[in-house]
Amino acid sequence: MHKKIRNYVVYLAWIQSVIATAGSLFLSEIMNFPPCKLCWYQRIAMYPLTILIAVGIIRKERKLYWYVLPFSVIGLGIAFYHNLLNYHLLPDSVSSCTAGVSCATDYFNLLGFITIPFLSFVAFLVISICMIIFWQDNRKNVSIN
Repeated sequence: MHKKIRNYVVYLAWIQSVIATAGSLFLSEIMNFPPCKLCWYQRIAMYPLTILIAVGIIRKERKLYWYVLPFSVIGLGIAFYHNLLNYHLLPDSVSSCTAGVSCATDYFNLLGFITIPFLSFVAFLVISICMIIFWQDNRKNVSIN
């Protein structure tokens, strides 16, 4: 990958976290889609990333991936599990959503496969990949611009 593009992966991760955070707030507060239990866990993993990455950019933190990757990988795992439930690849009996909103409820479906859990999975994946690229570049002594 081109060196100039690689220098901006941290900014891409931050933009992705801002879009995901704003999107989840829009869906619950404006569209009135109540979040399920797994959505709450994903929010717990996503919301701090917006602040952590922003502070890391401001401070030119060379080891930002140490703080971001745990949140993004945990969120990625939860989102993966949520997608398995949402696409009915796992039975509802293994769901942690026993009370309240079902984790398999489909409030939003675009093109038959783009759902809220899918968007969450993609967001966590993008952030994780960006941090892994930053980690690789950090080993080569590349810093944040």
